[in-house]
Amino acid sequence: MTRPALDPAPRSYPDHVHLINRSCRGPSCAPSEQTLDDIHDWLLHDATRIDNVMLMFEEFMWRCQATDLSVDRCTLHIGTLHPRVIGFSWFWNSEDQICDEIAADAGAVTADAFTRNPLYNVIIEGKMIILDLETEEGRQSAPLMQELADQGYTAYVALPLSASGDTFNAMTFATKRPGGFPGREKERIRDLIDLLALHVERHVLQRIARNVADTYLGPIAGQRVLKGEIKRGDGEAIDAIVFMSDMRGFTQLADRLSGPEVTAILNAYFDRISDAVLGHGGDILKFMGDGILAVFDQKALGEGAAANAAVKAARAALAAIETLNQSPPDALPDPALWHPLKIGIGLHRGEVFFGNVGGEERLDFTVIGRAVNETSRVESLCKPLERDLLLTEPVRNALTGDLRINLNAMGEHALRGVGKPVAIFSA
Repeated sequence: MTRPALDPAPRSYPDHVHLINRSCRGPSCAPSEQTLDDIHDWLLHDATRIDNVMLMFEEFMWRCQATDLSVDRCTLHIGTLHPRVIGFSWFWNSEDQICDEIAADAGAVTADAFTRNPLYNVIIEGKMIILDLETEEGRQSAPLMQELADQGYTAYVALPLSASGDTFNAMTFATKRPGGFPGREKERIRDLIDLLALHVERHVLQRIARNVADTYLGPIAGQRVLKGEIKRGDGEAIDAIVFMSDMRGFTQLADRLSGPEVTAILNAYFDRISDAVLGHGGDILKFMGDGILAVFDQKALGEGAAANAAVKAARAALAAIETLNQSPPDALPDPALWHPLKIGIGLHRGEVFFGNVGGEERLDFTVIGRAVNETSRVESLCKPLERDLLLTEPVRNALTGDLRINLNAMGEHALRGVGKPVAIFSA
């Protein structure tokens, strides 16, 4: 998920669907009286300044509720480009006055809750669905329709919006009005939906851009690039704890396994290191073959907090690799071919340049500087010193509490390119 899932109570959602945001502003977020012209003007002007789809959708629905359109339940669905999420939806209901933002993972595509829902034909085939829930045929058309009918809904409409790749964005409406939706002014209502769809499409593109930037650059670097730091040399010098990990024996591993098998092991390794780093506030900048380069920004986290977070992340990563060794997933190759995975992690503290480097037409947002090179050399000491985690004296000096006390001095060691020996500690 892009953020931690929340408790959906008093609502419930099927498997593979996760609540990630909620608004309960209720009718107060919109005028108490509205006409279709009022909503049209709002979509053309004030709505353009709302940068959150959930809040815009919620206000749109309460504005509709302030007319006589008789919409009591509405959902909005968009596809996206994300490594773990296939789409986002927003679910508004006038009775509980809740507007939820939910995310669907890949498993939702084949779940009965989706494939047996009329919405499936809208998203996959672009069909418009109109169902009369006051008839037996309408109620029996899908489990959800019977559920809505039991709750007092009389009509359900699902319509496609613009296509998102191979699928369509979609919107659904349901009413409890006897006889269903009023038949008048259908064209003007469709105009409002088309205007809303343009806003949604704008937000979809922005969200995809953020997802891609976050996925390939990391959240911090991605945000900076999207804000305009795209020129060679753009960036700044930061004080950080530099984190570097490396897998032992990777060359031999690659020689005896096939490409897909090596990729599966690398992904299992990267998953566990990434979760540990990101979970402790670090920012991953590069996957370098079998290595990972990350930073813990002292300005953002605080000097002591950054050092503490880096050590905790390293320990969590080592524990996760140990768990992987003890209980290898069935999806990985025969453990006899690779088990156990062994890694080394080096931590160093210093100033690095965080920004764009490269050719004029092809840039990389990364960190460079002496501290990065020195961290690599610290990590390379893990094997000869037979330790999984090594850190330098500058990192030790920034640590607080037990993290600083419970270290083992490994003596001073010469690092290539460094004028004098550096005190090394194991943690």
